[in-house]
Amino acid sequence: MKLSKKDNVIRKEIFERITQLFLLRKMRDVFIPGESMINYAGRVYDERELIKLVDASLDFWLTSGKYAQEFERSLSAFLGVKHCLLVNSGSSANLLAMSTLTSPLLKHRRLRPHDEVITTACGFPTTLNPILQNGLTPVFIDIDIGSFNVNAAMVEQAISKRTKAICLPHTLGNPLAVDEILRVSRKHNLWFVEDNCDALGSRYKKRFTGTFGHISTSSFYPAHHITTGEGGAVLTNDPLLKRILLSLRDWGRDCWCEPGHDNTCKKRFSQSFGRLPYGYDHKYVYSHIGYNLKATDMQAAIGVAQMQKLPKFIKLRRRNFDYLYRHLCSYEQFFILPRAENFSEPSWFGFPLLVREKAPFDRAEIVDYLERHKIATRMLFGGNLLKQPAYAHMKCRVCGSLKNTDLVMSNLFWIGVYPGLTKQELKYTLEIFDRFLSKFKS
Repeated sequence: MKLSKKDNVIRKEIFERITQLFLLRKMRDVFIPGESMINYAGRVYDERELIKLVDASLDFWLTSGKYAQEFERSLSAFLGVKHCLLVNSGSSANLLAMSTLTSPLLKHRRLRPHDEVITTACGFPTTLNPILQNGLTPVFIDIDIGSFNVNAAMVEQAISKRTKAICLPHTLGNPLAVDEILRVSRKHNLWFVEDNCDALGSRYKKRFTGTFGHISTSSFYPAHHITTGEGGAVLTNDPLLKRILLSLRDWGRDCWCEPGHDNTCKKRFSQSFGRLPYGYDHKYVYSHIGYNLKATDMQAAIGVAQMQKLPKFIKLRRRNFDYLYRHLCSYEQFFILPRAENFSEPSWFGFPLLVREKAPFDRAEIVDYLERHKIATRMLFGGNLLKQPAYAHMKCRVCGSLKNTDLVMSNLFWIGVYPGLTKQELKYTLEIFDRFLSKFKS
Protein backbone atom coordinates (compact mmCIF):
# COMPACT_ATOMS: atom_id res chain seq x y z
CA MET A 1 0.00 0.00 0.00
CA LYS A 2 1.52 3.31 -1.14
CA LEU A 3 1.12 6.04 1.47
CA SER A 4 0.42 9.68 0.69
CA LYS A 5 2.69 12.46 1.96
CA LYS A 6 0.03 13.53 4.47
CA ASP A 7 -0.40 9.94 5.66
CA ASN A 8 3.33 9.71 6.31
CA VAL A 9 3.33 12.99 8.25
CA ILE A 10 0.45 11.83 10.49
CA ARG A 11 2.11 8.47 11.10
CA LYS A 12 5.35 10.18 12.08
CA GLU A 13 3.45 12.26 14.63
CA ILE A 14 1.78 9.12 16.03
CA PHE A 15 5.14 7.34 16.30
CA GLU A 16 6.68 10.28 18.15
CA ARG A 17 3.84 10.20 20.68
CA ILE A 18 4.28 6.45 21.10
CA THR A 19 7.96 6.99 21.94
CA GLN A 20 7.02 9.60 24.52
CA LEU A 21 4.45 7.27 26.08
CA PHE A 22 6.94 4.41 26.27
CA LEU A 23 9.56 6.60 27.97
CA LEU A 24 6.97 7.76 30.52
CA ARG A 25 6.11 4.16 31.35
CA LYS A 26 9.76 3.19 31.61
CA MET A 27 10.40 5.92 34.18
CA ARG A 28 7.91 4.20 36.49
CA ASP A 29 9.85 0.90 36.43
CA VAL A 30 11.65 0.81 39.77
CA PHE A 31 12.88 -2.39 41.42
CA ILE A 32 12.15 -2.62 45.16
CA PRO A 33 13.80 -5.69 46.75
CA GLY A 34 11.25 -7.93 48.44
CA GLU A 35 8.32 -6.06 46.91
CA SER A 36 8.88 -6.15 43.14
CA MET A 37 8.31 -9.52 41.50
CA ILE A 38 11.33 -11.07 39.78
CA ASN A 39 9.74 -12.97 36.94
CA TYR A 40 11.05 -16.19 35.42
CA ALA A 41 10.54 -14.70 31.94
CA GLY A 42 8.85 -11.80 30.23
CA ARG A 43 8.59 -9.42 27.31
CA VAL A 44 11.62 -7.27 26.60
CA TYR A 45 10.75 -4.47 24.21
CA ASP A 46 10.93 -0.73 23.62
CA GLU A 47 9.21 1.88 21.47
CA ARG A 48 10.33 0.15 18.26
CA GLU A 49 8.01 -2.83 18.81
CA LEU A 50 5.14 -0.50 19.66
CA ILE A 51 5.73 1.57 16.54
CA LYS A 52 5.87 -1.50 14.30
CA LEU A 53 2.67 -2.84 15.88
CA VAL A 54 0.81 0.45 15.38
CA ASP A 55 2.18 0.77 11.83
CA ALA A 56 0.76 -2.65 10.95
CA SER A 57 -2.53 -1.80 12.66
CA LEU A 58 -2.88 1.43 10.67
CA ASP A 59 -2.47 -0.58 7.46
CA PHE A 60 -5.39 -2.70 8.74
CA TRP A 61 -4.29 -5.69 6.67
CA LEU A 62 -5.27 -7.93 9.64
CA THR A 63 -4.09 -11.26 8.24
CA SER A 64 -0.61 -12.32 7.09
CA GLY A 65 1.05 -9.68 4.89
CA LYS A 66 4.22 -7.68 4.30
CA TYR A 67 5.45 -7.87 7.89
CA ALA A 68 4.91 -11.63 7.98
CA GLN A 69 7.00 -12.00 4.84
CA GLU A 70 9.75 -9.79 6.30
CA PHE A 71 9.77 -11.72 9.58
CA GLU A 72 9.94 -15.05 7.74
CA ARG A 73 12.87 -13.83 5.63
CA SER A 74 14.65 -12.47 8.69
CA LEU A 75 14.33 -15.68 10.73
CA SER A 76 15.34 -17.82 7.74
CA ALA A 77 18.43 -15.70 7.19
CA PHE A 78 19.37 -15.69 10.88
CA LEU A 79 19.21 -19.49 11.20
CA GLY A 80 20.33 -20.30 7.66
CA VAL A 81 17.24 -22.36 6.77
CA LYS A 82 15.65 -21.98 3.33
CA HIS A 83 11.95 -21.96 4.20
CA CYS A 84 10.13 -20.38 7.14
CA LEU A 85 6.37 -20.21 7.66
CA LEU A 86 4.85 -18.19 10.49
CA VAL A 87 2.03 -19.71 12.51
CA ASN A 88 -0.12 -18.58 15.42
CA SER A 89 1.81 -20.41 18.18
CA GLY A 90 4.68 -22.77 18.88
CA SER A 91 2.13 -25.45 19.74
CA SER A 92 0.57 -25.00 16.29
CA ALA A 93 4.07 -25.24 14.80
CA ASN A 94 4.51 -28.66 16.44
CA LEU A 95 1.06 -29.76 15.26
CA LEU A 96 1.86 -28.64 11.73
CA ALA A 97 5.26 -30.36 11.73
CA MET A 98 3.90 -33.73 12.81
CA SER A 99 0.81 -33.50 10.60
CA THR A 100 3.04 -32.79 7.58
CA LEU A 101 4.73 -36.16 8.01
CA THR A 102 1.36 -37.88 7.48
CA SER A 103 0.86 -36.34 4.02
CA PRO A 104 0.14 -38.69 1.08
CA LEU A 105 2.64 -36.65 -0.92
CA LEU A 106 5.41 -38.37 1.08
CA LYS A 107 4.30 -41.72 -0.38
CA HIS A 108 6.04 -44.67 1.33
CA ARG A 109 7.62 -42.38 3.96
CA ARG A 110 4.36 -40.94 5.23
CA LEU A 111 3.43 -41.66 8.83
CA ARG A 112 0.29 -43.73 9.25
CA PRO A 113 -1.90 -44.43 12.30
CA HIS A 114 -0.09 -46.42 15.00
CA ASP A 115 3.37 -45.72 13.59
CA GLU A 116 5.79 -44.87 16.40
CA VAL A 117 7.50 -41.59 17.21
CA ILE A 118 10.35 -41.51 19.76
CA THR A 119 10.02 -38.59 22.17
CA THR A 120 10.44 -37.49 25.78
CA ALA A 121 8.02 -37.73 28.70
CA CYS A 122 9.85 -34.85 30.41
CA GLY A 123 8.71 -31.69 28.73
CA PHE A 124 5.91 -29.55 27.45
CA PRO A 125 2.65 -31.28 26.42
CA THR A 126 2.47 -29.83 22.93
CA THR A 127 5.63 -31.69 21.93
CA LEU A 128 3.67 -34.87 22.66
CA ASN A 129 0.13 -33.87 21.71
CA PRO A 130 0.57 -33.75 17.90
CA ILE A 131 1.81 -37.35 17.98
CA LEU A 132 -1.44 -38.42 19.63
CA GLN A 133 -3.60 -36.05 17.58
CA ASN A 134 -2.34 -37.70 14.40
CA GLY A 135 -3.13 -41.21 15.66
CA LEU A 136 0.54 -42.09 16.16
CA THR A 137 2.13 -43.95 19.08
CA PRO A 138 4.65 -42.14 21.29
CA VAL A 139 7.67 -44.09 22.49
CA PHE A 140 9.21 -42.59 25.63
CA ILE A 141 12.84 -42.72 26.69
CA ASP A 142 14.47 -41.35 29.82
CA ILE A 143 16.56 -38.22 30.23
CA ASP A 144 20.08 -37.55 31.48
CA ILE A 145 20.52 -35.80 34.81
CA GLY A 146 22.35 -32.53 34.35
CA SER A 147 21.56 -31.87 30.71
CA PHE A 148 17.90 -32.84 31.28
CA ASN A 149 17.72 -33.84 27.62
CA VAL A 150 16.84 -37.33 26.45
CA ASN A 151 19.55 -39.93 26.82
CA ALA A 152 20.66 -39.99 23.18
CA ALA A 153 22.27 -43.40 23.59
CA MET A 154 18.80 -44.85 24.26
CA VAL A 155 17.21 -43.58 21.05
CA GLU A 156 18.46 -46.46 18.94
CA GLN A 157 17.44 -48.99 21.59
CA ALA A 158 13.87 -47.67 21.39
CA ILE A 159 13.45 -48.37 17.66
CA SER A 160 11.02 -51.06 16.51
CA LYS A 161 9.65 -52.04 13.10
CA ARG A 162 6.93 -49.41 13.52
CA THR A 163 9.24 -46.52 14.40
CA LYS A 164 9.14 -43.81 11.73
CA ALA A 165 10.17 -40.55 13.43
CA ILE A 166 11.96 -38.82 16.30
CA CYS A 167 10.50 -35.67 17.87
CA LEU A 168 12.59 -34.05 20.59
CA PRO A 169 13.05 -30.65 22.27
CA HIS A 170 16.24 -28.92 23.35
CA THR A 171 15.40 -28.74 27.06
CA LEU A 172 15.46 -25.19 28.48
CA GLY A 173 17.69 -24.11 25.60
CA ASN A 174 20.32 -26.81 26.18
CA PRO A 175 21.04 -28.47 22.81
CA LEU A 176 20.48 -32.18 22.43
CA ALA A 177 23.38 -34.51 21.63
CA VAL A 178 22.59 -33.78 18.00
CA ASP A 179 25.29 -35.95 16.37
CA GLU A 180 23.88 -39.12 17.88
CA ILE A 181 20.28 -38.20 17.04
CA LEU A 182 21.24 -37.51 13.41
CA ARG A 183 23.28 -40.72 13.18
CA VAL A 184 20.31 -42.81 14.29
CA SER A 185 17.88 -40.83 12.13
CA ARG A 186 19.96 -41.40 8.99
CA LYS A 187 20.83 -45.01 9.73
CA HIS A 188 17.17 -46.00 10.20
CA ASN A 189 15.65 -43.51 7.73
CA LEU A 190 13.63 -41.76 10.43
CA TRP A 191 12.14 -38.28 10.24
CA PHE A 192 13.57 -35.86 12.82
CA VAL A 193 11.30 -33.09 14.10
CA GLU A 194 13.40 -30.63 16.10
CA ASP A 195 11.40 -28.75 18.73
CA ASN A 196 13.44 -25.57 19.03
CA CYS A 197 10.77 -23.59 20.88
CA ASP A 198 12.93 -23.09 24.00
CA ALA A 199 16.31 -22.80 22.27
CA LEU A 200 16.35 -20.04 19.66
CA GLY A 201 19.96 -18.88 19.38
CA SER A 202 21.52 -22.01 20.89
CA ARG A 203 24.37 -23.60 18.93
CA TYR A 204 25.68 -27.12 18.51
CA LYS A 205 29.15 -27.33 16.96
CA LYS A 206 28.83 -23.64 16.04
CA ARG A 207 25.60 -24.28 14.12
CA PHE A 208 22.25 -22.96 15.32
CA THR A 209 19.74 -25.41 16.73
CA GLY A 210 16.61 -25.42 14.60
CA THR A 211 18.71 -26.26 11.53
CA PHE A 212 19.24 -29.99 12.08
CA GLY A 213 15.75 -31.48 11.79
CA HIS A 214 13.82 -32.27 8.64
CA ILE A 215 11.41 -29.78 10.20
CA SER A 216 12.08 -27.50 13.16
CA THR A 217 9.69 -25.40 15.21
CA SER A 218 9.90 -22.10 17.09
CA SER A 219 7.67 -20.34 19.61
CA PHE A 220 7.27 -16.60 20.13
CA TYR A 221 5.15 -16.71 23.29
CA PRO A 222 6.09 -13.87 25.71
CA ALA A 223 8.30 -16.19 27.79
CA HIS A 224 10.48 -17.18 24.84
CA HIS A 225 13.66 -15.81 23.33
CA ILE A 226 11.77 -13.32 21.18
CA THR A 227 8.05 -12.64 21.29
CA THR A 228 5.15 -11.68 19.10
CA GLY A 229 2.66 -12.27 21.92
CA GLU A 230 1.22 -15.44 20.46
CA GLY A 231 3.08 -16.88 17.50
CA GLY A 232 5.49 -19.48 16.18
CA ALA A 233 7.19 -20.77 13.07
CA VAL A 234 8.01 -23.95 11.17
CA LEU A 235 11.25 -24.19 9.21
CA THR A 236 12.63 -26.65 6.65
CA ASN A 237 15.17 -26.93 3.84
CA ASP A 238 13.03 -29.45 1.96
CA PRO A 239 10.82 -27.93 -0.80
CA LEU A 240 8.30 -30.79 -0.66
CA LEU A 241 7.92 -30.47 3.11
CA LYS A 242 7.53 -26.70 2.69
CA ARG A 243 4.72 -27.26 0.17
CA ILE A 244 2.92 -29.61 2.58
CA LEU A 245 3.45 -27.29 5.55
CA LEU A 246 2.01 -24.38 3.57
CA SER A 247 -1.01 -26.41 2.49
CA LEU A 248 -1.79 -27.67 6.00
CA ARG A 249 -1.29 -24.22 7.53
CA ASP A 250 -3.62 -22.59 4.99
CA TRP A 251 -6.82 -24.69 5.23
CA GLY A 252 -5.33 -27.66 3.33
CA ARG A 253 -5.52 -25.86 0.01
CA ASP A 254 -3.47 -26.90 -2.99
CA CYS A 255 -2.88 -23.29 -4.09
CA TRP A 256 0.28 -21.52 -2.95
CA CYS A 257 -0.63 -17.92 -3.80
CA GLU A 258 0.24 -15.32 -1.17
CA PRO A 259 -2.72 -13.50 0.42
CA GLY A 260 -4.08 -10.88 -1.97
CA HIS A 261 -2.54 -12.57 -5.05
CA ASP A 262 -4.18 -14.77 -7.68
CA ASN A 263 -3.03 -17.17 -10.39
CA THR A 264 0.64 -17.49 -9.39
CA CYS A 265 0.72 -20.86 -11.14
CA LYS A 266 -0.79 -19.35 -14.36
CA LYS A 267 -3.10 -22.37 -14.51
CA ARG A 268 -5.80 -21.32 -12.08
CA PHE A 269 -8.72 -22.43 -14.30
CA SER A 270 -7.04 -25.08 -16.48
CA GLN A 271 -6.29 -28.10 -14.30
CA SER A 272 -7.98 -31.31 -13.15
CA PHE A 273 -8.15 -32.40 -9.49
CA GLY A 274 -9.83 -35.50 -8.07
CA ARG A 275 -13.47 -35.71 -9.13
CA LEU A 276 -13.87 -31.94 -9.47
CA PRO A 277 -14.93 -30.57 -12.87
CA TYR A 278 -12.09 -29.56 -15.17
CA GLY A 279 -10.92 -26.01 -14.60
CA TYR A 280 -12.23 -25.78 -11.04
CA ASP A 281 -10.71 -22.70 -9.38
CA HIS A 282 -7.32 -23.76 -8.01
CA LYS A 283 -7.77 -21.37 -5.06
CA TYR A 284 -10.52 -23.68 -3.82
CA VAL A 285 -8.86 -27.05 -4.37
CA TYR A 286 -7.92 -28.86 -1.15
CA SER A 287 -5.23 -31.56 -1.17
CA HIS A 288 -4.95 -31.99 2.62
CA ILE A 289 -7.26 -31.96 5.62
CA GLY A 290 -5.74 -28.78 7.01
CA TYR A 291 -6.13 -25.94 9.44
CA ASN A 292 -5.92 -22.15 9.49
CA LEU A 293 -2.82 -21.53 11.60
CA LYS A 294 -1.53 -18.30 10.10
CA ALA A 295 -0.14 -15.44 12.16
CA THR A 296 -1.36 -11.87 11.72
CA ASP A 297 0.70 -9.00 10.34
CA MET A 298 0.40 -7.21 13.68
CA GLN A 299 2.14 -10.13 15.41
CA ALA A 300 4.76 -10.33 12.69
CA ALA A 301 5.47 -6.60 12.93
CA ILE A 302 6.51 -7.08 16.56
CA GLY A 303 8.68 -10.01 15.49
CA VAL A 304 10.49 -7.87 12.90
CA ALA A 305 11.57 -5.47 15.68
CA GLN A 306 12.43 -8.33 18.04
CA MET A 307 14.70 -10.01 15.49
CA GLN A 308 16.95 -6.95 15.57
CA LYS A 309 17.42 -7.50 19.31
CA LEU A 310 17.89 -11.28 19.18
CA PRO A 311 21.74 -11.33 19.13
CA LYS A 312 21.80 -9.09 22.21
CA PHE A 313 19.12 -11.20 23.92
CA ILE A 314 21.23 -14.33 23.41
CA LYS A 315 24.29 -12.67 24.97
CA LEU A 316 22.26 -11.47 27.95
CA ARG A 317 20.75 -14.90 28.58
CA ARG A 318 24.24 -16.42 28.64
CA ARG A 319 25.56 -13.62 30.84
CA ASN A 320 22.72 -14.01 33.35
CA PHE A 321 23.10 -17.79 33.39
CA ASP A 322 26.84 -17.52 34.01
CA TYR A 323 26.32 -14.97 36.78
CA LEU A 324 23.95 -17.32 38.61
CA TYR A 325 26.13 -20.37 37.98
CA ARG A 326 29.31 -18.81 39.39
CA HIS A 327 27.53 -18.27 42.70
CA LEU A 328 25.26 -21.30 42.94
CA CYS A 329 28.04 -23.79 42.14
CA SER A 330 29.13 -23.32 45.76
CA TYR A 331 25.94 -25.13 46.75
CA GLU A 332 26.50 -28.33 44.78
CA GLN A 333 26.12 -30.33 47.98
CA PHE A 334 22.40 -29.45 47.76
CA PHE A 335 21.78 -29.20 44.02
CA ILE A 336 22.65 -30.89 40.78
CA LEU A 337 23.41 -27.94 38.55
CA PRO A 338 22.73 -27.75 34.81
CA ARG A 339 25.36 -29.09 32.43
CA ALA A 340 25.60 -28.00 28.80
CA GLU A 341 25.80 -30.80 26.26
CA ASN A 342 29.24 -31.37 24.75
CA PHE A 343 30.06 -29.11 21.77
CA SER A 344 27.16 -26.80 22.59
CA GLU A 345 26.61 -23.12 23.38
CA PRO A 346 23.15 -22.86 24.94
CA SER A 347 20.96 -19.81 24.69
CA TRP A 348 19.46 -20.73 28.03
CA PHE A 349 15.72 -20.48 28.55
CA GLY A 350 16.06 -20.90 32.31
CA PHE A 351 18.37 -22.01 35.11
CA PRO A 352 17.35 -25.48 36.37
CA LEU A 353 18.22 -26.70 39.85
CA LEU A 354 17.67 -30.32 40.88
CA VAL A 355 17.42 -30.71 44.65
CA ARG A 356 19.52 -33.71 45.65
CA GLU A 357 17.66 -36.59 47.24
CA LYS A 358 19.81 -36.34 50.40
CA ALA A 359 19.49 -32.56 50.74
CA PRO A 360 18.24 -31.35 54.16
CA PHE A 361 15.29 -29.66 52.47
CA ASP A 362 12.95 -30.57 49.64
CA ARG A 363 11.86 -28.69 46.54
CA ALA A 364 8.63 -27.48 48.08
CA GLU A 365 10.49 -25.76 50.94
CA ILE A 366 12.91 -23.77 48.79
CA VAL A 367 10.31 -22.95 46.14
CA ASP A 368 7.97 -21.63 48.82
CA TYR A 369 10.79 -19.52 50.31
CA LEU A 370 11.73 -18.06 46.91
CA GLU A 371 8.13 -17.32 45.97
CA ARG A 372 7.45 -15.64 49.32
CA HIS A 373 10.42 -13.39 48.57
CA LYS A 374 8.99 -12.50 45.14
CA ILE A 375 11.26 -14.72 43.05
CA ALA A 376 9.23 -16.64 40.48
CA THR A 377 9.96 -20.32 39.92
CA ARG A 378 8.71 -22.95 37.50
CA MET A 379 8.70 -26.73 37.27
CA LEU A 380 10.15 -28.44 34.19
CA PHE A 381 6.78 -28.09 32.49
CA GLY A 382 4.69 -31.26 32.78
CA GLY A 383 7.27 -33.32 34.69
CA ASN A 384 6.56 -36.93 33.70
CA LEU A 385 3.72 -36.44 31.22
CA LEU A 386 2.60 -40.05 31.64
CA LYS A 387 1.46 -39.10 35.15
CA GLN A 388 -0.58 -36.11 34.01
CA PRO A 389 -4.37 -36.66 34.10
CA ALA A 390 -4.80 -35.88 30.40
CA TYR A 391 -2.72 -38.93 29.44
CA ALA A 392 -4.18 -41.48 31.84
CA HIS A 393 -5.43 -43.69 29.00
CA MET A 394 -2.78 -42.91 26.40
CA LYS A 395 -1.57 -45.75 24.21
CA CYS A 396 2.21 -45.62 24.23
CA ARG A 397 5.41 -47.58 24.69
CA VAL A 398 8.14 -46.92 27.26
CA CYS A 399 11.68 -48.04 26.54
CA GLY A 400 13.46 -48.78 29.82
CA SER A 401 12.63 -46.90 32.99
CA LEU A 402 11.77 -43.24 33.43
CA LYS A 403 13.46 -42.91 36.82
CA ASN A 404 15.33 -39.72 35.94
CA THR A 405 12.16 -38.21 34.51
CA ASP A 406 10.41 -39.01 37.79
CA LEU A 407 13.26 -37.48 39.77
CA VAL A 408 12.98 -34.25 37.78
CA MET A 409 9.21 -34.27 38.28
CA SER A 410 9.71 -34.46 42.05
CA ASN A 411 12.86 -32.44 42.68
CA LEU A 412 13.59 -29.91 39.91
CA PHE A 413 12.62 -26.25 39.60
CA TRP A 414 14.05 -23.41 37.56
CA ILE A 415 14.45 -19.67 37.75
CA GLY A 416 14.78 -17.01 35.09
CA VAL A 417 17.74 -15.81 33.03
CA TYR A 418 15.78 -13.76 30.51
CA PRO A 419 17.23 -10.49 29.14
CA GLY A 420 14.90 -8.27 31.17
CA LEU A 421 16.57 -9.21 34.45
CA THR A 422 18.87 -6.55 35.89
CA LYS A 423 22.07 -7.11 37.85
CA GLN A 424 20.22 -5.72 40.89
CA GLU A 425 17.51 -8.37 40.51
CA LEU A 426 20.00 -11.18 40.00
CA LYS A 427 22.01 -10.04 43.03
CA TYR A 428 18.87 -10.00 45.17
CA THR A 429 17.96 -13.49 43.92
CA LEU A 430 21.31 -14.85 45.06
CA GLU A 431 20.98 -13.09 48.43
CA ILE A 432 17.70 -14.93 49.00
CA PHE A 433 19.34 -18.24 48.06
CA ASP A 434 22.13 -17.47 50.54
CA ARG A 435 19.66 -16.70 53.32
CA PHE A 436 17.80 -19.97 52.81
CA LEU A 437 20.85 -22.20 52.32
CA SER A 438 23.16 -20.71 54.99
CA LYS A 439 21.35 -22.54 57.78
CA PHE A 440 22.10 -25.89 56.10
CA LYS A 441 25.68 -25.32 54.96
CA SER A 442 28.25 -27.04 57.15
